[in-house]
Order: sequence, then C-alpha cells, then structure tokens
Amino acid sequence: MLIKINDVNINYIRYGKKEAKTLVFLHGWGQNIEMMQPVAQPFSDTHDIIVIDLPGYGLSEEPKFDWQVNDYVECIHNLLMKLEVINPILIGHSFGGKISLLYATKYEVNKLILFASPYKKEIKNETFKMKTLKFLKKVPVVNKLENFAKKHIGSTDYKQASVMMRKILVNTVNLDIKDELYKISCPTIIIWGTNDEAVNIEDAYQLEKIIPDAGLVVYENCTHYAYLEKLNQTINIMKSFLN
Repeated sequence: MLIKINDVNINYIRYGKKEAKTLVFLHGWGQNIEMMQPVAQPFSDTHDIIVIDLPGYGLSEEPKFDWQVNDYVECIHNLLMKLEVINPILIGHSFGGKISLLYATKYEVNKLILFASPYKKEIKNETFKMKTLKFLKKVPVVNKLENFAKKHIGSTDYKQASVMMRKILVNTVNLDIKDELYKISCPTIIIWGTNDEAVNIEDAYQLEKIIPDAGLVVYENCTHYAYLEKLNQTINIMKSFLN
C-alpha cells in the first residue's frame, strides 16, 4: 500500500491483529520488505504487523533530497502517526536498526529488537553483494530470497546506486549516534553474528553497555544476516522478549 509521507510515496504492508501491539519492521540497506518477512510473519497471530519499504527501496519513492538518517526517522514517525500507531515495537536490521536506534532517542518506543545495527561510522565492503548471495545459497530456510537479492541488493552498492542514494549512503555511514544512545530507556534485545564483516561484533558488546536496559544474543559463526541464518532461534528469542 502506498501512502504519501514527507513528500515521498512510501510502500508498506500491514496485517495481523489490528487491535494488538504493533511491530514495525525496518530492513537493511539495499533491501526491502521481503528480507523482513521471515521474522514478521510468525507474529501475525499475536501482533499488528507493519513492514515498510524504506524510501529509495522496494516500491517506495526515492527522497527528493539527500536525506540524513534523521529524515528517515521523521518519515517513519509521521507514517506511524498517520496510521495511528503510538509506542511501537521497532525491529530493525542494519540500516533499519540505525534508524530504530535514533528513533528511540527521540520518540516513545515500547521495545527495540536490533539485528546487527550500526551506530558509529561504517566501512562498506565492496564485496557485499557477493557475500550476501553466497550466504543466501547456503541457508535452506532463506535461500528462496536469493533471486530477490540478485535483483535488488547489488543495485544499491555505491557504484551502482543512483546519485541521490549515493549521497544518502555517504550521509548514513558517516553518522555517529553513539553519544545519543544513552537516551534510550526501553527494553532492548540485540542479535549479532560473530562473523559479521559489515558491522564488527565488538560494536555489539559496546552497544549492550551503552543502552541502559539491553541484552545481547551472539550467534557463533554467523554473518551480518545472523537473524536469518538462525531464523527459528531468532523467532523464539523474539517471542520470549515480546511476552
């Protein structure tokens, strides 16, 4: 469904129990709704589910100027206000996690679930697409996403991205928000893989210390997509945390 927010058409899907607590899923850089569906769908019987194509990805429009991460935060907040969602539970992977973190420093959030969420300056790996495709082939539960990855993930590497999204990528990776994170007061669970080459596992240990009410779950020998590599474990952890 498309909705105009901050002068940009945003695509989102909403399903589940409308009267229940709302879970908002935000995908990583260069991805879209599809990469969050495996962790969203299991909660459709118990929660109100909103999965968003972040501006510039999927069926959502590109921003009209080079947005900062805070512009994404305001966009998500205005979208949720329009949908009459207050005090949401935010679930974010990578870029979506960075947005979630900054959102929680500014607005009321019930709980945070973070998958490999950067908060300092990042270094993007040139072989990101190749590693992602290799990962998707190896994991039976999510290898059906391989075709999606071939079409979408590579198109957002810096060299292949649009001029606007290149600018936004630079803004995003250069933003350090660690000094803001002490403002987060909601319960937070962090899931990270020890073999994450996009965001180092040491950042996970530091993040757990910075956020006052946070717990860290480490998946051994898993990558930047640890939340999918151990999908069943991730879902069980989320269910326990949400209950």
